[in-house]
Amino acid sequence: MTDKNNDVVNHVEGDLHTAVQVGNVGRDLIVHSAMHNGGPPPPDPKAGRLTVLAVDDEAHALAEIVHLLRQDSRVGKVDSASDAVTAARYITQVLRQKERLDAVFLDIEMPGLNGLDLAWLITRFAEPPGLVFVTAWEKHAIEAFELEAVDYLVKPVRKERLGDTVRKLLDRASPHDGEPPGDPLIPVERDGVEAFLRLSEVRMAELDGDRARLTTASGEFSVRVPAAVLTADWATSGFVRIDEWRWVAVEHVENVRLTGRDMTVQAAGRSLAVGAEYRREARRLLVHSRRRPEHL
Repeated sequence: MTDKNNDVVNHVEGDLHTAVQVGNVGRDLIVHSAMHNGGPPPPDPKAGRLTVLAVDDEAHALAEIVHLLRQDSRVGKVDSASDAVTAARYITQVLRQKERLDAVFLDIEMPGLNGLDLAWLITRFAEPPGLVFVTAWEKHAIEAFELEAVDYLVKPVRKERLGDTVRKLLDRASPHDGEPPGDPLIPVERDGVEAFLRLSEVRMAELDGDRARLTTASGEFSVRVPAAVLTADWATSGFVRIDEWRWVAVEHVENVRLTGRDMTVQAAGRSLAVGAEYRREARRLLVHSRRRPEHL
């Protein structure tokens, strides 16, 4: 309404969820928010969706990945940075303030601080966001695996392929009770050709220097991976070490046999002896998986 001088004394702006009351009292402007009686505003429809950062020094590539991410209804917020230094500052500020950041979509070939350098810095945080590399090159897949990347996308990125990555990130952010937080891809080689395997496909890993031979139902593959990774990381993914060189997937163990103090497992079509120093842990894991050993 207005006074006799047509000055605004009191009026409402906005709808029921955003309304504010504006008052003019003695030339002072007073604003009262949330004047409606409907309680607090409704929850943000983007709450619970992924919050991500995209990093790429090429403007067109950055715009493309941001566009694809914003098209996915499971992604709530997408910020971007055109260089790794700016991204590092952003990530540091967000994580130190305990704000949400689920993933960083990261180019590798960038001037100055490259994507691998930035990824290494990100992994130093106590609760780092998921790493997704987006690059025109396949040659960095091994390094990405060693940094425990959630996924490795090769440009140009297809919408369907990105959708699979978003699903993995959601699994990582909210793993199902009693289930592992995802089934990571492993970059491998076979006859000089690079490929990708799901970790769940691997039945046995045999270490040979700085590489491992992975046995699957479809054949054998090679991957560069240190023993420390196999011991520390694969154990939490259902693998058990049976000797100095071999790890077997518990779910693919077909049979367990105990003869006196000796122990053998049937896995990947082979009968394998379990080393003395690994028997206790092997028995614990195999019993936990409800496999009953045969005693001879």
